[in-house]
Amino acid sequence: MTADKALQIWQSRLTKHGLDEVRRLAAARPLQPRARRFIFLRHGETEGNAQRLYQGPEIPLNPTGLAQARRAAEYLRAHPVGRILASDMRRAWQTAEAAAEIVRAPVIAEPRLRERWFGDLIGKSSRDLDWRNEPPNGESLSDFVARTQAGLNDALDTEASTLLVAHGGPLYVLIFSLGADLLEHHISNATPLLFEFEATASRWHISNIAPEQVTAGYRTTAD
Repeated sequence: MTADKALQIWQSRLTKHGLDEVRRLAAARPLQPRARRFIFLRHGETEGNAQRLYQGPEIPLNPTGLAQARRAAEYLRAHPVGRILASDMRRAWQTAEAAAEIVRAPVIAEPRLRERWFGDLIGKSSRDLDWRNEPPNGESLSDFVARTQAGLNDALDTEASTLLVAHGGPLYVLIFSLGADLLEHHISNATPLLFEFEATASRWHISNIAPEQVTAGYRTTAD
């Protein structure tokens, strides 16, 4: 498969799962953080991820996810981290704790970095997830984007070296709010992503600081 064909397939997946609407809402209020360099780490794998289920806040990392979190933490040794802000959902908090053991930085809870609340869908299959749909007794997409952007704006209003530990949904909002491109390898579990602002090009560059890590592929599951 050619690179162009692979990109075309990826873009069609983004549209199928409603991420074009997440992009539209996030881009309407772009972020301009004071931080010019920071790291984002999605949590390690859970059984909900593996089974593609909508997840509640107390779902822990599974054995694979714990190993992923420890491996990602090792990659952080080469990057200065002065503070860690994490979603207080259990899977993200466990991942942040693994990072904290290595980088020796405090973990601060930031509830606004939680995954979108999917209400009555929790525990059900997320294989046909469409972010445009409003889940019964759940969080609307517009509210989720606004809440996440507020958390990101405060978390990155600093020049201190910062690590954010959260979920797939907040990662989508972050990337789209910065005007960057969401690529398939960005969203694998426990993939540490370095965000750097390129002043000469006036754009954000995203790189995987563990380039040898193989992507787990795109999952439609709510994270």
